[in-house]
Amino acid sequence: MTRHCPALLVTAPASGQGKTTVTAALAWRHRQAGRRVRVFKCGPDFLDPQILERASGAPVHTVDLWMCGEADIAARLHAAAAQAQLILIEGVMGLHDGTPSTADLARRFGLPVLAVIDAAAMAQTFGALALGLASYGAAVPLSGVLANGVGSPGHADLLRASLPPGIGWYGTLPHAAADAIPERHLGLLQADEVADLEHRLDRLAAALPPAADTLPPPTPFPAVAPAPQPGLPTGALAGRRVAVARDVAFGFIYPANLDTLRALGAEPVFFSPLADQPVPPADALWLPGGYPELHAARLARNRVFLASLRAHHAAGRPLLAECGGMMVLFDTLTDAAGATHRLAGLLPGTVGMRGQLAAIGPQQLDLPEGPLRGHTFHHSQLHTPLTPALRAHAPDGRPGEAVYRHGRLTASYVHAYFPSNPAAVAALLAP
Repeated sequence: MTRHCPALLVTAPASGQGKTTVTAALAWRHRQAGRRVRVFKCGPDFLDPQILERASGAPVHTVDLWMCGEADIAARLHAAAAQAQLILIEGVMGLHDGTPSTADLARRFGLPVLAVIDAAAMAQTFGALALGLASYGAAVPLSGVLANGVGSPGHADLLRASLPPGIGWYGTLPHAAADAIPERHLGLLQADEVADLEHRLDRLAAALPPAADTLPPPTPFPAVAPAPQPGLPTGALAGRRVAVARDVAFGFIYPANLDTLRALGAEPVFFSPLADQPVPPADALWLPGGYPELHAARLARNRVFLASLRAHHAAGRPLLAECGGMMVLFDTLTDAAGATHRLAGLLPGTVGMRGQLAAIGPQQLDLPEGPLRGHTFHHSQLHTPLTPALRAHAPDGRPGEAVYRHGRLTASYVHAYFPSNPAAVAALLAP
């Protein structure tokens, strides 16, 4: 059965133009008006979805054509259309960046597009940029543009007059609203770190132009049969407890990954390494990514957590560690200030922060348990005498991140998307 729901994909010519600001403000404004809003994020991301979840009041799932696949995306959009009165999707990077791109997603699902353009330092070029976004490659359903960082009514008039016929004018956001959500080296601050987030959302929503109150036309979302999972027994992890580290140092968790664990029959049990909580009694442990480098001194002092982590591994129980979760497994971690901190020592080697991005992009793990898709994004560099058990690879086959294995421990910089292969996840975490 096809379901219909108003939907809008918020994009931009590049990163840093205000996509998250506008998407969050739209979600908050419509939610405050009493509408049920569901938000999605195009492309691998953990930070924007946290802000968007607070704005919409519901979990924010990833829609990435390569990592998630069309069937997974279609099923999530169809389910959202049954509940929501508005679906918002925030794009990734620029509209046409990447393979596949945000534009590919818009074309595949017939999503109307709102382009946010930072117009602070331009006039008529605004129209040329909007025309290029709409006409580059195969046609994109660009319904309108919103000018961010506008300085005056006269500036707004210039921008609006520059638009070619067929591209709608959504309005403007002033300079004061342009950079409302603070950032650091991997992107926005996590939602729990922005103490006045709701007040910021109030101000952003109030700054939106009147056009923000108008719902886009309904988009059809056909029903899609769930993708088959050959060899996956029902309740493959039934009755199993999976300990999951979750706090501001380990907060990079796809909601869909938790849903997958529960669908496999597992019970996720959360704990905070930063609060020096021990790994709870569990059959398996998942250390997701996050910002351990910002809290390395505190983590190094947390003897209860570190001792329980070593005990879990010594007992031969499965341990999956991703990016930041992997970083705490090595002997030492050197933070951005140059201070070195001794950590778990389960794997030999050192991890150090560097001034620029070390790796970014989609990656596939071809594990013995089965292939898992995901992505990598980090500023740290690892030095270890260990020989990788295998290497991930990019979609074009180029070699990617190393994967280290020691007993039941599997560690890599790759953040895996569990729904890409639940059977492999079950095998990784099974006793």
